Amino acid sequence: MSTTVIIGGVAGGMSAATRLRRRDEDMEIIVLEASGHVSFANCGLPYHLSGTIPGREQLLLQTPESLKARFNLDVRVNTRATSIDRTNQTVTTDAGETFHYDNLILSPGAAPIQVPGALTLRNIEDLDAMKEAIEGKKSATIIGGGFIGLEVAENLAKRGMEVTVIEGGPQVMAPLDPEMAAIVAKRLTDNGVTVITNTIVNDISELDTDVVIAAIGVRPAIELAQQAGLATNRGIIVDEQMRTSDPNIYAVGDAVEKRHANDGELTLVPLAQTANRHGRLVADVITGRATSAKQVLGTAVVGVFGLTVATVGWAEKTARAQGRNVRVIHLHPANHAGYYPGASPIHLKLVVDADTDAILGAQAIGEDGADKRIDIIATAMRGGLTASDLADLELAYAPQFGSAKDPINMVGFINDNIVGGEKTVQYHEVEDGWTLIDVRTPTEHHNGTIPGAVNIPVDEIRDRIDEFTGDKILVFCQVGQRGHTAASLLRNKGIEVANLDGGYLTWSLAGGA
Repeated sequence: MSTTVIIGGVAGGMSAATRLRRRDEDMEIIVLEASGHVSFANCGLPYHLSGTIPGREQLLLQTPESLKARFNLDVRVNTRATSIDRTNQTVTTDAGETFHYDNLILSPGAAPIQVPGALTLRNIEDLDAMKEAIEGKKSATIIGGGFIGLEVAENLAKRGMEVTVIEGGPQVMAPLDPEMAAIVAKRLTDNGVTVITNTIVNDISELDTDVVIAAIGVRPAIELAQQAGLATNRGIIVDEQMRTSDPNIYAVGDAVEKRHANDGELTLVPLAQTANRHGRLVADVITGRATSAKQVLGTAVVGVFGLTVATVGWAEKTARAQGRNVRVIHLHPANHAGYYPGASPIHLKLVVDADTDAILGAQAIGEDGADKRIDIIATAMRGGLTASDLADLELAYAPQFGSAKDPINMVGFINDNIVGGEKTVQYHEVEDGWTLIDVRTPTEHHNGTIPGAVNIPVDEIRDRIDEFTGDKILVFCQVGQRGHTAASLLRNKGIEVANLDGGYLTWSLAGGA
């Protein structure tokens, strides 16, 4: 009978353990978990702070006893592995116990980056400490404007606390591009959260606040792997079967470096869904199934005061930093048919490799439907579809669920138009020698426009075509659709023209106004 020892539970470790048992009833499976809880919903922790998830017990998914009863697993909580002897294939714990393994799975996760004196939120023990610290308090400052920081900010605000988010970079939500992150920042401030960017906190004692919480990221817990002499970089290095440099040792989860689907380079993706998938995969490998890990896309979503903020693949800034020739598309469609009650906008951005038409990434923000659209794009990317292929996806339609021309189809149409020769200009390129024509109505123009723009409504262009002769024209409307119509008309008349991508709304969201 073989023995598999798993260091670390939660997503990756427990997925591996339970899958191993389902594939091998006779294997001895031992799980060593440093904390007091081996199976809990760590992604749900912030929502217990506000009472959105009212019961702490709702976050506790399995116990050592339940795992023993159902899967015959030997689970040891409050047990920290301290060393690995690769020669003798043993693991030693902080209590001095030694366990032999035939196969070893490392799932140590990642540890929050600490700020002296500040609280963090990573496990149940952290949650208990934070709940005690905020009880009766009026204000909180969160250092870090990423996923966890904003989730904590929202839930503390829902408790009635005055919340400040301090971000060291120029924007919250670093995976987003600036004009998209601006939407999130506005939603935070509209709900009473103070957002401070470009600010590094050197000493929390200088902050005028009751509670300080650090949410500035995590570091892969690779110390045990390094002590054992396994190959590491920023994380533990594994092959396509999640095998480390030692053929008897595997690694999964946040401590492991993955390869990104856009370029095949190593990257860190500390996401529960990826950890779960890889935990299942490594169990299959150990039990003899021929399989391998797919390269990752980094698909992620977070809620911020009723907004769904979702992303997949690279942001535009990342793609440009990687030297790609990038095509960018912004659009702001309704989540479903506008005539059906309850329609709300989705702000959608697609990043495309202009040389190959490959989809490099996307971002979507909206009160409803943003996650659905990002999931479709993530699936398209995994299937190797191009940006133009999105135009022909056959998606379910009824007016309360979508539009006959779904936002996904629309972004494909726009991309296809650009491939066919239509020129678009990005919000940050409007000063590049263009004559600006606002093709919206006079009322829209009066309520706010790009400085220097002349208002010629789209329905009047045909009768005023002589006014455009010889000019290099940049037309814009509110979101780009009327601009497309105007640009098509002018181009057919032989006039050099471009449409402002995403229209005045994108320019405004980017801070142009």
